[in-house]
Amino acid sequence: MCRRPLLLAIVLLLDGSAIALGQRRLRSDYPATAEPSSWDDMLEGVAAKQDWQARRDELKARFLDLIRDQYKPRRPPLDFKIHESTIVDGRYERRLVSYQVESGERARAYVGIPLRLAGKAPGIIALHGTFERGIEQAAGLVDNSDKAYLDHLCRRGYVVIAPEHFVSGARVPALGAYDTTAFYARHPEWTAVGKFTYEHALAIDVLTAMDEVDPERIGVMGHSLGGQGAIFLAAYDDRVRAAVSNCAASFFRHNPGVEHWARDHWYVYFKHIRPGLLKGELPPIDFHEIMALIAPRALLDVSALNDGDVLVQRQRVRMLTSVMGVYQLLEAPENFAFFVHGRGHAVPEESRALIYGWLDAQLKAAGKTAPPGPEASATRP
Repeated sequence: MCRRPLLLAIVLLLDGSAIALGQRRLRSDYPATAEPSSWDDMLEGVAAKQDWQARRDELKARFLDLIRDQYKPRRPPLDFKIHESTIVDGRYERRLVSYQVESGERARAYVGIPLRLAGKAPGIIALHGTFERGIEQAAGLVDNSDKAYLDHLCRRGYVVIAPEHFVSGARVPALGAYDTTAFYARHPEWTAVGKFTYEHALAIDVLTAMDEVDPERIGVMGHSLGGQGAIFLAAYDDRVRAAVSNCAASFFRHNPGVEHWARDHWYVYFKHIRPGLLKGELPPIDFHEIMALIAPRALLDVSALNDGDVLVQRQRVRMLTSVMGVYQLLEAPENFAFFVHGRGHAVPEESRALIYGWLDAQLKAAGKTAPPGPEASATRP
């Protein structure tokens, strides 16, 4: 039987209007002014490069107040110890180490040192997410090999430290991994973010004390909670020359779930802001401004549109364009990038290739000079 083709009228419904497929579209110029964005507030009143330092100083003070840095404890001697040492595939030495972070409290970490280094190597702080055995995961000993950052980076010639988050691994509290109840009982005025950022800065101290490490080429990368940690650490400590955040959490504004930053249970990032959030009041600093504290040092943000609320993730893209505005103002646009994909809360192969390639370009490329930090001295624990 002969079948005649059917001619179908295809209609798309957009915003309740019927538009025939193939309808002619007319060319247009871009609008005379860009659509206003709430994220543009960061550069209000900043007309030139020389104006940024005063704004940065103000934002840095707000950031340190957000994490309650003034309540961190007196720094004890590191009392660094090596507990185990293993040669991995003839490529690098992996050490299990520990060091003191508070009086009577020690942190563990894995440290990887490539064999047969030709000179001093760049150092990386590799931060794990909310996985109970996070440093074993980062070392490639358990779980998902996509997240074996220490193993991957050591094979690329980096000296790497993967520090243990303070409520994971050997430091899991009585109420379970990532429960911060006991922490806030000890430090009611501090924050969990202040605690882990302070400890990650101590991990930089461990790295820079090593003969194999070039202290002028320090980077940080992390996924999920570790991605947030990478942003916070680079904003906190100017010794970080390149930072990569993968699938970090969202921000304060335009976020229907903003109260998750100050839960009343499990992992509580900022306990002190909960009363304000419940009244609809946001902190006086947001994540575009925290990211901008890193400029002009290198920053790469990797995220997924389908990692949580799609509309929130779309706002992330708008937020990141405002961060680029600061890098352009400081004449260092090449030091900022972001990549948005559709692979969810993960570190897929293409993301890892970009992350490691970005770190190579910033910390290993021949003739690459690390961008200077801001005029203000580095915040040190």
